[in-house]
Amino acid sequence: MKLVKVAFYALLMVGLSHCGPQAFTKGDYDDVNKTNLLNDTWSESDMQAVTQDLVAKMVNHPAIANAKTPPLVMVTNLQNKTSEHIDTQSIMDMVRVELTNSGKTQFIDKEAREDIKGEYDYQNSGMVSGETKKGPGGQVGADFIVNGRLDSIVQEVGKDKTVYYKITLNLTNLKTSVITWTGQKEIRKAFKKRSVGL
Repeated sequence: MKLVKVAFYALLMVGLSHCGPQAFTKGDYDDVNKTNLLNDTWSESDMQAVTQDLVAKMVNHPAIANAKTPPLVMVTNLQNKTSEHIDTQSIMDMVRVELTNSGKTQFIDKEAREDIKGEYDYQNSGMVSGETKKGPGGQVGADFIVNGRLDSIVQEVGKDKTVYYKITLNLTNLKTSVITWTGQKEIRKAFKKRSVGL
């Protein structure tokens, strides 16, 4: 009987030790292009799939593909209409990188405007030679802005769960405010709930 009690307590201790907090103590580099579905939330695999697909479609539109010179584009906001906290700036940064790598567009950096204004002020302070200083009035305006929206629908029945994402991008002509191109990419991911035990 004593032996049974000792074995029971030993098993109980092993079980409890697995219930406590655990830390990831050893890591290794992984391939960022490998599909990542560790959990049921938005992942870098989703971001790569949607940006590559949408940018490929956008640059093939005649407004960009047939332009005599690469149009000037400003990438702005992506609205997050999902229930998740998603870094939409990171998505739009990837859109800008993909567009830049296509060689078919040039960019206006919206975020750099305050920095540029500050540099103009410094260069006009008398600290910079007249031959090299720059000033306001020489910037060029954007031809298009790119913005969009990210939506999701989550469905869960029993042990089954699906997560659907739809991302829509718009290319809007700044002169006319007409949407020149719009495109969307859909992703649906399916998951099964796993029982968690000791």
